[in-house]
Amino acid sequence: MAHDLPAWVSELTDPRRATTLDELADRLVPLAEHAIDVSRRLQALLSELNEPFKREALYGRVERLKTRSTEALGEVSGEISASGRQRIERVWAAWHERRADGELGAELRQRLDSDVIPALTTQERAVAEQVAEHVAGALETVNRTLLGQVEELATAVTDMIHDVLPLAHEGLNLASRISTLSSRARQAGRSEVPAELRAEAIELAAASESTIARLELEWAALGARTATVRAALRAAEETAFSEVTAQMTRCVEELAPAHINVLNEAEARAMALVDELGPGAPS
Repeated sequence: MAHDLPAWVSELTDPRRATTLDELADRLVPLAEHAIDVSRRLQALLSELNEPFKREALYGRVERLKTRSTEALGEVSGEISASGRQRIERVWAAWHERRADGELGAELRQRLDSDVIPALTTQERAVAEQVAEHVAGALETVNRTLLGQVEELATAVTDMIHDVLPLAHEGLNLASRISTLSSRARQAGRSEVPAELRAEAIELAAASESTIARLELEWAALGARTATVRAALRAAEETAFSEVTAQMTRCVEELAPAHINVLNEAEARAMALVDELGPGAPS
């Protein structure tokens, strides 16, 4: 499928086809505007590319990782607390199966509060503190790794910006040259285009085609690289969080056997109280 524009487009826009000075000046203006547009788009992409490496963004990334880790730790701590509550709920279920209530229920609650629940609370706190300590160490490690990766990427991005920024300036310089020629043509009158101005117009039109094509190509490529950088930063952050949660999971798995033993012992003591205080128990 052909994508060439109709022939009349060049007739009305190509400064090399201008026959009068007014035509030349009018046709040079869009060239300058195009050069300015693509240069500004390049500069905007460069600014966007650099944005994630500013101090505020780096601080925000570290804080976001810390917040997410704290939330995950809170969920684990909640599960640890729930494990103790579930054992006590089982005790009360066994108690209600005996249809016990009144003063006996109040006595059981008092005995649980004094003989069983403190041990559960102490165990839950100890496990939560060990997991929190482990997470703090993991978070410190992954933060160092994350910041190292960001710094390495920032170096590459800085080099990229230094390479591309002159192209944006080249486009603006080209636009300035085109605008200057357009002003000269407009000030020269309404006659036919002199040979000197026509030569300059031909040279600038060719330079414009070449330069703008390179700038447009660089803009497209830079857009793709900007997306890749954003994806890399996101991946590094997600990998860091995954490492924290993996460390948290391993810590919980290591502590689980001892924690379950404490829960079993506490539940056994509570069930013994049910047997001792429940209906039918020996007086």
